[in-house]
Amino acid sequence: MRSKLFVPGVRPELFAKALASAADAISIDLVDAGPADRKAEARAAVAAFLASEAARATPKLIIVRVNALDSAHFEADLQALAGLQSLDLINLPKPESAADIRAAIAALQAAGLPETVKLLANIETPTALRRAHEIAQADPRVAGLQLGLGDLFEPYGIARRDPANVHAALFAVALAAAEAGVFCCDGAFADLKDDEGFRAEARMARALGFIGKSCIHPSQIAAANEVFQPGAGELAHARRVVEAAAAAGAQGRGAFVVDGKMIDLPFLKRAQALLAAAGVESTDAAR
Repeated sequence: MRSKLFVPGVRPELFAKALASAADAISIDLVDAGPADRKAEARAAVAAFLASEAARATPKLIIVRVNALDSAHFEADLQALAGLQSLDLINLPKPESAADIRAAIAALQAAGLPETVKLLANIETPTALRRAHEIAQADPRVAGLQLGLGDLFEPYGIARRDPANVHAALFAVALAAAEAGVFCCDGAFADLKDDEGFRAEARMARALGFIGKSCIHPSQIAAANEVFQPGAGELAHARRVVEAAAAAGAQGRGAFVVDGKMIDLPFLKRAQALLAAAGVESTDAAR
């Protein structure tokens, strides 16, 4: 999920365009779907799309961002999504505790959403950031964490353009996700005219282990895909690490050298994860 494109739930004319884009995932948004009196309209449009052959056949991940757990719309959102097999992830805004996650999972179960539908939990408040590891570990259906810097920074006057501030939040979420064994995805970058700013934030996120970045406009997709795409050199090195590990294991050795570097288990796990994320076998990585 190098790139995740947000699509307003109240704009069904954009759904097919999003599917045709180069984004790895689309995230249909029921939160910012217009005023409250249009929420039902957005739910109906999203449900109809998810029931379509195009949605069922796409290789893209399909995510729906529902309204917050404590909102008047949360349960209705889940009811509209029940029984739709094309749905992969529910994106939950503003959970602040493990108890919130468990309540959301109970609601998913009560609504009849299948176990295959996982939860992507947003980390976008100070409390959520402090408890991020608890949120990530609250239930096996939590697939990942997503950082939301707009909500996390703007109300408190924290400068988004200060790289130190961004790095601190990214690092905290990355370690929380790592502790729980789930993925972490970077949030949106609002300045559509600042391509380099988007890329800089994406590069920082990738360096901290994030799998991809949210896009609020199709013009950001190419940059996200480029930044988060493993290079041929990285894949070739990972292949050599995996193959050298197999040879070392056969000889009863735990540590070994690849490309002049001492390699042990943490480096092997990284190489295996990189190859898996790229969807290649170790024997194919250098081709």
